[in-house]
Amino acid sequence: MAAGRSSPVSPSRGVELLDALIDLYLRDGFLAFGVGELAAELHCSRSSLYLVASSKEQIILTAVRRYFQRAAERIETRVEAQSHPGLRLQAYLAAVADELAPASEQFYADLAEYPPARDLYLENTRRAAQRVQDIVATGVAAGTLRSVNARFVGAAVAEVMAAIQAGRIEAATGLTDAAAYAALADLVGTGLVPVDD
Repeated sequence: MAAGRSSPVSPSRGVELLDALIDLYLRDGFLAFGVGELAAELHCSRSSLYLVASSKEQIILTAVRRYFQRAAERIETRVEAQSHPGLRLQAYLAAVADELAPASEQFYADLAEYPPARDLYLENTRRAAQRVQDIVATGVAAGTLRSVNARFVGAAVAEVMAAIQAGRIEAATGLTDAAAYAALADLVGTGLVPVDD
């Protein structure tokens, strides 16, 4: 190997860096970091960071997108582990709350301020609302949830999720996004439990 040339960085190093970036962004947000600052914080070279994506903006989007993908995978694992259809909705919303819990106020502020990342959060929220609707419809069909209009519940939950995402719930209640999802899980889960005659 020629002197002064660094050895190639493995693709697995890119995955490790992406995981470290996600953790850093959740803790400290992402807009204040330049690529050089990220490299210093993560104890790597700038070229190593470019294994994740080709620019600062793309690094942010790649990390935020992967955060939501990883969260969705873990949420679905928890939902699928719940065999009782009536309890899947609570499991889903509780898992969402747990996945959002590590995110700092700065992370949410940066999501709100940076339109491409905000769009990823909004799209993730839309998918979550659709998933709620599907879970409710399945629970109603199985007779484990009260007979309600699943589309209405999905739409109502979507509105609350959008308000959480936009920061309106935190402004009105002081609840973090994670705490708001936990309260939503309690409200919706309790409200859909069949009433004994």
